[in-house]
Amino acid sequence: MTFALTDSQETLWQIANWAGLAVVVAVAALLTVLVLFVRTIDRRVIEIKATLTEAEANTADAELLDTTAAGVDMVLAEGLEHHLFLGRVLGKVRS
Repeated sequence: MTFALTDSQETLWQIANWAGLAVVVAVAALLTVLVLFVRTIDRRVIEIKATLTEAEANTADAELLDTTAAGVDMVLAEGLEHHLFLGRVLGKVRS
């Protein structure tokens, strides 16, 4: 038993086939883009993790900042005393 299609039915089937092919190509393209985005995100997550590990190593001695700041303040105070002393001796600073 054979069925004969009219010209309009055959045209509609061809349109449906081409539309289906276009949908398949579009889905394949979108999935490819999604895979590329996921790969990029995965690579950047690894880079960020490495950066955070480096940051942790850089701040491991952060508790020494207070001690260092106190030492810098002492050096600056001593430098100011020397500056004032030399200024008085050389007559550039008034008492």
